[in-house]
Amino acid sequence: MRFTKAEGHFITKDQALAEIASVGWHAIEMTFSAEEELHWHDFDAVAYVLKGTASAEFEDGTVEHAQVGCRVAAPAGIVHRNVGPNWHGIIAFAVHPSKLTQPVNKPMVRRA
Repeated sequence: MRFTKAEGHFITKDQALAEIASVGWHAIEMTFSAEEELHWHDFDAVAYVLKGTASAEFEDGTVEHAQVGCRVAAPAGIVHRNVGPNWHGIIAFAVHPSKLTQPVNKPMVRRA
């Protein structure tokens, strides 16, 4: 399974924040840049694209894009990296961000 996208899911930042609050999750708004290395996370997250285009490359080399207004559900364990130009959005977590294990971006295990 990869990320699940819902294009046109929200119109305003306030709508995205209200949805996050309604399920008791925690939101962080930030700008995301391209990343050098593939990685994975040990938590589920939901991204809301506010500005730009969010682009993720997966382990098999495929790339998916999400436009403004898109809600992207990202389950734990998906190997990916951000590619392309910067995008701005909100990431929602089921746990408070201070409780996330470190590093947040887990490195790939090199296979012999």
